[in-house]
Amino acid sequence: MPTADAQTSRPPIRGIVWGIFLNASIPVLLYQLSKRYLSPSEFTALAIATTFPLGKSAFDLVRRGQVDPVSILVLVGIVADGVALLLGGSPRLLLIRESFVTGAFGVACFISLLLPRPLMFYFGRYFMAGNDRQRQARFNASWQLPGVRFSHRLITSVWGSAFVGELILRVILIYNASPATVLVVSPVLIGTVTVGTIIWTFRYAHRVRARTLSQVDTVTSARAV
Repeated sequence: MPTADAQTSRPPIRGIVWGIFLNASIPVLLYQLSKRYLSPSEFTALAIATTFPLGKSAFDLVRRGQVDPVSILVLVGIVADGVALLLGGSPRLLLIRESFVTGAFGVACFISLLLPRPLMFYFGRYFMAGNDRQRQARFNASWQLPGVRFSHRLITSVWGSAFVGELILRVILIYNASPATVLVVSPVLIGTVTVGTIIWTFRYAHRVRARTLSQVDTVTSARAV
């Protein structure tokens, strides 16, 4: 039977899956409705699709004082797609377009290293704590530990390097191979990079968490006193 500590440390899977489902489905629905009933314009449809992640981010910020990182990622993806449309529709740009989202996310990771807390700290808190106040407090308290701060910055740097690197490799491939080759290799490339980075992150985070769990409890207790 799992202990109370093990139960509180489990991420709230149901809430996370529901949040991801909403972020994945509603923008697509808004996009399709816009194309069908409002305007055939691709750019207009993308602009309307941004209303859900923008609205959800504003709601979360006002009500909970924090932003859902998945909504932000969806928003970055839609904006990157819109930028690609504004730049034109050349065959090479269309081939690169699929990596605009991951490339933009990678750049955002590097920029966030200049902020008080890096981007992957918020993704980690979202997937480990969800909207649970107690889990959030425990996760926030862990930031006081030097090892935890280093691990979040390292994870953010690895994700930034992985996705910016994927974009660079795709551009090199596009300018040195046929479109048919690019279409075959690109899904394998981005799939390998994504899965490999996820596996590394979970393994590394598990080791860090095992080392710091007792320290986090001590910090949280001290703050409560």
